[in-house]
Amino acid sequence: MTKSNARAARQILDMNAYDAGQAGKNANPLLAQRIANVGAASVLFYREPIEVVSASGSWMTAADGTRYLDFYNNVLSVGHSHPRVVAAVTIQISRLNINSRYLNSVVDRYLDALKATLPDPLSNIVLSCSGSEANDLAIRIAAATSGGTGIIVSANAYHGNTSIISDISPSALKRGSLPDHVVTVAAPSSAGEHASIDDAFAAEIDRAIAELKRRGHSLSAFICDSIFSSDGVYADPPGFLRKGIDLVRKAGGIYIADEVQPGFARTGEAFWGFARHGVIPDIVTMGKPMGNGFPMSGLATRPALLERFCADTGYFSTFGGNPVAAAAGMAVLNVIEEERLQANALRQGNYIKERLRSLAEKDDRIADVRGAGLFLGIELSQPGRKDDPNAELATAVINGLKERRVLIGAAGTYGNTLKVRPPLSLSQEEADIFVDRLSETLADLPAKAAGKK
Repeated sequence: MTKSNARAARQILDMNAYDAGQAGKNANPLLAQRIANVGAASVLFYREPIEVVSASGSWMTAADGTRYLDFYNNVLSVGHSHPRVVAAVTIQISRLNINSRYLNSVVDRYLDALKATLPDPLSNIVLSCSGSEANDLAIRIAAATSGGTGIIVSANAYHGNTSIISDISPSALKRGSLPDHVVTVAAPSSAGEHASIDDAFAAEIDRAIAELKRRGHSLSAFICDSIFSSDGVYADPPGFLRKGIDLVRKAGGIYIADEVQPGFARTGEAFWGFARHGVIPDIVTMGKPMGNGFPMSGLATRPALLERFCADTGYFSTFGGNPVAAAAGMAVLNVIEEERLQANALRQGNYIKERLRSLAEKDDRIADVRGAGLFLGIELSQPGRKDDPNAELATAVINGLKERRVLIGAAGTYGNTLKVRPPLSLSQEEADIFVDRLSETLADLPAKAAGKK
């Protein structure tokens, strides 16, 4: 451990967040109105929040006419306001929108198309409205199946905001500790004393299972986002999850793949993040990019698991599985296939990585560049000290890029990893804009501004 003040862990919603305490000092009436309306629950980005009025493709336009290149969110995965998705939603909502207690062919055509992207054993899908709901249901199904109570998550995981899911989202904690039934494992960042990252991660899983047992909890589930995005984006080597998952199943636990962020072709090499590791989950959860901005989520699992859960509890969502959501979801699947966006994610992601690694050779504050497809992490450190995280620099870069009309966020325990998630439709010209402006931003931030003592 170093003595750098950048070592302080950061809560995920505080990364790049607007300081609401400054609202009274800001002349923006809309900002003051938002703070007054939402209060302490308000979460806005940037030192000076942006009022966005329109968006198209990879670009967002602010009220003052400024256009921003969006490298921030993966919700609009096939591009902002994609005309195919807009048309599908418009046509369907003008025709019919009901809950899932009625038969409707739009919904079942979508479910069949979605199932075609998943491993055959995962033949039952439950639709809901948010990733939090999908993960909440997954944890409940796991408990009903395994009979256990213990949950294993990664050290800086974020899986949602229901009561059950907040308990297994360490990065959402502002104070206090995780419940007794939740044990964390270190992100797969290095092999350490082990022969490989595979072995190191399996050892972490083994340790967590033993710790749960010591506390009196048998294992219920291991849940992870298969690119470990909140931990700082760890994608490689492909296959490192297998040994750990074997241990989970040997202990009677369920493997839940949270694909809310890495799913739907974002990693380029595969449609689902877990597929890069050659594993088949017991449960897959999905959300954000499913409807390209239309609120929808889902859970896929083996019929036997769902039958066991529904025998005792059952599940129904009024808005989950409505035909407008299904129309949006089908349009997204069609656009990904017809516009070859998975291949584009791989191509543009590799191009950006190559350019970033060339930049890192010239700037020793870039400690690492990692990830898969268009889901990358750029780890920033103190100058020449790769193991000394530099959250100050990350914050300065984020705001410097904003001044250069590029939007990006942060991740990782210390908030020092830039999280790269542009739309899958990104062009090489837009990729170049991002890297060029990042280079300009770093060049304008001398070592002392990055926190060097």
